[in-house]
Amino acid sequence: QVQVVESGGGLVQPGGSLRLSCAASGSFFSINRMAWYRQVPGKERESVAAITKDGDLNYLDSVKGRFTISRDAAKSTVYLQMNSLKSEDTAVYHCNVEYTDYDVRGDLMTKDQWGQGTQVTVSS
Repeated sequence: QVQVVESGGGLVQPGGSLRLSCAASGSFFSINRMAWYRQVPGKERESVAAITKDGDLNYLDSVKGRFTISRDAAKSTVYLQMNSLKSEDTAVYHCNVEYTDYDVRGDLMTKDQWGQGTQVTVSS
């Protein structure tokens, strides 16, 4: 079982910056991928940025050049540095951790766990 805890959200003016953190803890064989999603009421959750265990990166087109995802593998933590924030970046940001763990039979299987979310509000 993996626990996922996000932090770093808040209120910031347009053009400002925030850094989100997501820490995974608990028992697992390996972490395969960590990603940030965001959701606005009435809209579907969208993938913002992701990083795999091999370091492959993926970004939502609208955040490219402004957001940077990075990780500290030793701490099982991923960060999202958000610069040049816009009002349309306002959302609840959720961290998703995809990991491999043993099931009750001792076989490896892939699972994922969501964090509770952290609010990011960009407003003057």
